[in-house]
Amino acid sequence: MTTTLGTASAAPGEVDTGRLEVGETRDGDPFGLPVAVINGSSSGKTLYLQAVSDGDELNGLGVIQRVVPQLDPATITGTILIVGIVNYHAYQVAEHRNPIDDTKMNRAYPGNESGTSSERIAAATFDVATRADLVLDLHQGSTSRMLNEVRVRCGKRHRLYEECLELAKAFGCGYVLDQKGPDGQLARAAPDEGIPTVDPELGGCVGWDDESIQKGVSGVFNVLRYYDFLEEANDLERQTRANSFEQYGSPNGGLVEMHKELGERVAHGEPIFEITTAFGETKTTVTADSDGILWRTRRLPQVATGEYVCSVGTDIDSY
Repeated sequence: MTTTLGTASAAPGEVDTGRLEVGETRDGDPFGLPVAVINGSSSGKTLYLQAVSDGDELNGLGVIQRVVPQLDPATITGTILIVGIVNYHAYQVAEHRNPIDDTKMNRAYPGNESGTSSERIAAATFDVATRADLVLDLHQGSTSRMLNEVRVRCGKRHRLYEECLELAKAFGCGYVLDQKGPDGQLARAAPDEGIPTVDPELGGCVGWDDESIQKGVSGVFNVLRYYDFLEEANDLERQTRANSFEQYGSPNGGLVEMHKELGERVAHGEPIFEITTAFGETKTTVTADSDGILWRTRRLPQVATGEYVCSVGTDIDSY
């Protein structure tokens, strides 16, 4: 059966790209999101992929750019639907939030087809997501430095919790944050419609990062193999899981000197970072409140009082 997404239309065994029209720009011209349909030669599940719902998070787009040319529909069972750039307006100006309505797109789901710019885009992409059996919403830690992880956002009491946890494990980048997310996230809204959904957070950088992109490419193919889109088997590997975060701000202004690297274990009471003057004099040393793993840090060393420095993943286990 032919599958259509916006202007893209692919019969079984075909690939097509096109645009999903979602509104007009300020000069009255229509605009559309770039989309792709990979229609396998045999019927099966549907996977939905999207990227750049935050306009400066480009690693997910890098994943899609590398994954699509490797997909041969003759070897695929099922269908893959892709929206390559969700936050059209923010992407154009390399900003995080949609500048038309100053909205973070991943707080607008399930959207409103008669609402603001972000709500209309969310509604259009949510409609695509609800056609799928599985959803990967590709993100990164904005411009912070961060571990490659997958976020399970539906909450432990959700009826699809185990399915979302399994999808995160199938993606298999090594780290999972298992913490209920804010309202308006796609990974919160789609499970309510019965669709397992996770957020791979592929590192953090300015521009994009080859290592994190390759982690994402491997993760997408892991999912395709595990859920039988591809014939090759994919065994699940144990993931390191954090069940919560502790965030640390700076008690002083100055320069941050980290005592730990990303992914290193942190013990309660152990120094995480210190703040120094421009002349290297120590102003204060900040220690860990709990045992955990250094998960995320700011990129630039200069901080003002109270400014974000780092996050430690806590309540660590593996599954």
